[in-house]
Amino acid sequence: MQITYCEKKEFSAAELQDLFLSVGWSSGQYPEKLAIALRNYGTVVSAWDGERPVGMICALDDGVMTAYVHYLLVRPDYQGLGIGRQLVERVKEKYRDYLRIVLNAYNSKLDFYRSCGFVAGEDETPMFITTLTD
Repeated sequence: MQITYCEKKEFSAAELQDLFLSVGWSSGQYPEKLAIALRNYGTVVSAWDGERPVGMICALDDGVMTAYVHYLLVRPDYQGLGIGRQLVERVKEKYRDYLRIVLNAYNSKLDFYRSCGFVAGEDETPMFITTLTD
């Protein structure tokens, strides 16, 4: 297996649906919206095994101070191979001159993010308004 990485923002709806649903994310039920969203991100880095996308990280930024990682996902059968870490390192390199990189982490993934250099904020709680509709 040879994993390659690239920055691109164009994906088919089927590629996105398959990748996002592989990790159980409900946004995969809206592949057309995902395709539009990816074109609007500041940064999209994807990992590929041949012609198959196996991982992705997406970030938004303000152009100088703060970058927000919105998505980081790796297909379950490719987890544990360093793909997620490589995706994070590529984002860290791109935003190395920024003051901060922010993300919301699932509690079950805190150790991974800590190992990548992230620290939990003190007295901070992520908050959401979430509505996924057609």
